[in-house]
Amino acid sequence: MNLIPENTKILSIDLRIRDLHSSINFYSNLIGFKIIDKDNTRAILSSTGELPYLIKLTEDKSAPVRLEGSTGLYHMAFLLPERKELARVFMRLFKNNIKFQGFSDHLVSEAIYLSDPDGNGVELYSDKPKSQWKESHGQIIMDTLPLDLSIITNELDDPDLWNGIHPDTTLGHIHLNVSDIKKAEEFYNEILGFRITNTQFPKAMFFGADGYHHHIGTNTWMLDRRAKADESSLGMTSFSILIPDENYLEAISERAKQHNLNIVSDKKDMLIKDFDNINIKITT
Repeated sequence: MNLIPENTKILSIDLRIRDLHSSINFYSNLIGFKIIDKDNTRAILSSTGELPYLIKLTEDKSAPVRLEGSTGLYHMAFLLPERKELARVFMRLFKNNIKFQGFSDHLVSEAIYLSDPDGNGVELYSDKPKSQWKESHGQIIMDTLPLDLSIITNELDDPDLWNGIHPDTTLGHIHLNVSDIKKAEEFYNEILGFRITNTQFPKAMFFGADGYHHHIGTNTWMLDRRAKADESSLGMTSFSILIPDENYLEAISERAKQHNLNIVSDKKDMLIKDFDNINIKITT
């Protein structure tokens, strides 16, 4: 099987949210993403204020809350270009009394965790130099260790400076709650072609492209098999992957058909669902 092309990356996430004003306050005023465009019920944001967007917010006040333990988004992870910029956003959130859910040293990266007004998991992280990443038996070694926040905040010599999130911030990875790890492997490795980068955590598997520690994380940690995902609920409605190779979309299409997955595609774009009916947009 051909692996997914180099320079593949996660491009954006679409969220259905309860209240647009609250979500814009969280993502724009607090974290610092810039609004590209908005109306009464929708907004798109990026780190630069220009397209392509990173986050699309669509308000639906009548949407049900996502069932606890159902498949879907575990967290979205925004990658800052360096530790100093992670510290800058952390201080911004800390000064505004935002509640954090955790701080972790993953060996390959340093991360802070919180949730948005609708309970969607958010990770803000910066990678350690790739020269510090270690491999064992073809896998990239990761862990979840306590993070010394002083190491992060000591990077700042101008802690009061705030001009929004750094313009080079991207959507580094998407982490998903799935119903079956083997089916996740079948989809993200065998059909999409991501390399399996880490299997050391119980009930989890990580996938990456171009030597990256992971673009996709999957786990069954919170799964309640009685909780069926509702496509009309609050939360992630889709995420987008950029694959810079039109011919590779044809290969994905052929493999998807062999697995009886429905796709909608043209030459440059594809909409596909994984085995948990998570919507994924693939664009070149």
